[in-house]
Amino acid sequence: MGKIIGIVLIIAGVALAFWGYNEYDSASSQISRAFSGDAPMEAWVGMVGGAICVVMGIFSVLKK
Repeated sequence: MGKIIGIVLIIAGVALAFWGYNEYDSASSQISRAFSGDAPMEAWVGMVGGAICVVMGIFSVLKK
């Protein structure tokens, strides 16, 4: 059961990181960064949250 959850975490993490990167690279984000210099919080949450999910999923799959 742990390996299935790990695989789901990896898939969800990749999707979340991809969504966060798309949010970071969106036109509205680029305009916001041009004026304020800051990336939107949704982009950071997506990319960091996705990376954490992927790492947790890998550890769950590799755990014996």
